[in-house]
Amino acid sequence: MVRKAIIMGAAGRDFHNFNTFFRDNPGYEVVAFTAAQISDLDTGAGVEKRVYPPELSGPMYPDGIRIYPEIQLTRLIEERGVDEVFFSYSDVSATYLHDKASEVQAAGASFVLLGPRDTMIKPSKPLISVCASRTGSGKSPTSRWLVSLLRDNGYRVVVIRHPMPYGDLVKQRVQRFETYEDLDRHDCTIEEREDYEPHLDMGVIVYSGVDYADILRAAEEEADVVIWDGGNNDFPFYEPLLQIVIVDPHRVGHELRYYPGETNVRMADLVVVSKVNTADPSNVQKVKENVRKINPDAKIVTANMVITAEDEDSLRGKRVLVIEDGPTLTHGEMKYGAATIKAMEKRADIVDPRPYTKGTIKEVYKLWPHLGKLLPAVGYSPHQMKELEEIINSVPCDIVLMGTPTDLRRYLEVDKPVLRVRYEFEETETGSLGIEVFKALE
Repeated sequence: MVRKAIIMGAAGRDFHNFNTFFRDNPGYEVVAFTAAQISDLDTGAGVEKRVYPPELSGPMYPDGIRIYPEIQLTRLIEERGVDEVFFSYSDVSATYLHDKASEVQAAGASFVLLGPRDTMIKPSKPLISVCASRTGSGKSPTSRWLVSLLRDNGYRVVVIRHPMPYGDLVKQRVQRFETYEDLDRHDCTIEEREDYEPHLDMGVIVYSGVDYADILRAAEEEADVVIWDGGNNDFPFYEPLLQIVIVDPHRVGHELRYYPGETNVRMADLVVVSKVNTADPSNVQKVKENVRKINPDAKIVTANMVITAEDEDSLRGKRVLVIEDGPTLTHGEMKYGAATIKAMEKRADIVDPRPYTKGTIKEVYKLWPHLGKLLPAVGYSPHQMKELEEIINSVPCDIVLMGTPTDLRRYLEVDKPVLRVRYEFEETETGSLGIEVFKALE
């Protein structure tokens, strides 16, 4: 008997799970996707009009598959006679996951989590994954450091990035980024630019998109080693030769209470406790103890995240608008970031942007009230990016302090001085991570 299924997602893991488990599976009929977590797509007509297209869904789905807002989940289960709902997004609390399971079961369906065996693709080249227990743990700086290490030792390295396909899914099937013009050509959102630009600044090729089997084949043609730069706290789409997982001592205990971050920690070969230079030493120790409880075989190392800013002495005594990485502040639930730390270090006066917010970004503050005086760099669509620009220009301040990894000055017209904050990975014990990497590659 064919089982009817819904895939709950957020434009990433959901599509990958479909491609690897459902697309050619005669035992299931996927009747719908539901979409969550994406601020602008959730609240606008974007989700309502989206379809996972037939060019990607395959011959079993000649009309494609409709994508609905997740708020309609219970109705869809009941109206479509759904047997199973597959939860397929990441960076959620154990309580949130429990609530979603309860909602699905109360509507009569089974609640399912697909695991690595059903969704990981086997690479033909050495692949090292860099994942995390939470969004904003320092995974991307670690990936960049690892790329530099391997390139310095003669390896050709290509990065594959966790998906963020919010546009034309057919055009985004396989995306290759080498220049800033590639970012413009693919109409990249701020969230995509935050993760791609720092790699491009290093001269590293980045792949992303929708169909990760095709993406892997393309990337392997250009690489001796592939780096999986995972997004949110998702587990890898590929079978890694070495699985590195970053945990954050600024959110001690989260490594045990979030899905699938705990999965990552349990699977890790090597755990990096990051940000030890700005964290309470007792929290660093507690995180190590938590990792040991659930993965006693993992190698644990520590690392700094070194924060620098342009002309940082000019911040002293100034009124500063602090902009931080969007996903880290929102579903990552951080109450501060690198720019906040630098502003406080320089005794700047952080200006509250909330009176000047508007449109979809005003709604973000209602959804995430812990944001306080910080402005998240959200920009999932051109009109949301325009809202962000207008808010920045409306806030009365002397300086805009930009903690997002992308340089907003490239595509927003800001009428104030903007200083960029950077944060980079640094081993606390030279060679501790590199030794494990090269051991795996032997």
